Amino acid sequence: MNNKFGGVIWTNHALQRLNQRNIKQGDAWATWSRPEQSRKGSLSGSWVYYRTWGDQKIEVVAKKNEKGETVILSVWSKRMQGKPGESFLRFFIRKYLHF
Repeated sequence: MNNKFGGVIWTNHALQRLNQRNIKQGDAWATWSRPEQSRKGSLSGSWVYYRTWGDQKIEVVAKKNEKGETVILSVWSKRMQGKPGESFLRFFIRKYLHF
C-alpha cells in the first residue's frame, strides 16, 4: 500500500484499516473519487464518501489539509446483500460492460 496512492495522501491509520479490513486501496480510492453519496463527517472539515461495490459498502473519511491536499483519514466497509464474494472487477464488468 502506498501513502500517496491516486494523488491523495493516506494516513498510516487509513492504511492500517485497509489492511485489517481486507479492503483494496484501489476500491477505497474509487469510492472517494466516484462516490454514490457523501455526507459531512464528525471531524471538522471532513467528509464521508461511500459507494457499494457488489456486496460491500465502502466508506472513506477524507478532508483537506492546510495545503489544500486531500487526506484519507480512515476506511471501513459493511457487507450488503448481493452476490457473495463478487470482486470489484467482476462487479464492474457485470454492471457496466454487461458481460
